[in-house]
Amino acid sequence: MAAVSVWQKSSFSSDEDAPNCLEVAATQGALRLRESEEPGTVVTTTATGLAALIRHIRSRR
Repeated sequence: MAAVSVWQKSSFSSDEDAPNCLEVAATQGALRLRESEEPGTVVTTTATGLAALIRHIRSRR
């Protein structure tokens, strides 16, 4: 039986029911990211990979 992912919306979402939110789910050894308007499209990464992406985005400001 496949494990069910528990998705959590970003705290930056303006509204609990807003359709354009980043959602994250933690699994064994990985993080899964998706856009709430496209729940079938999921990006899987590690905590290290996500931290590197966030650092890169912040450095580009």
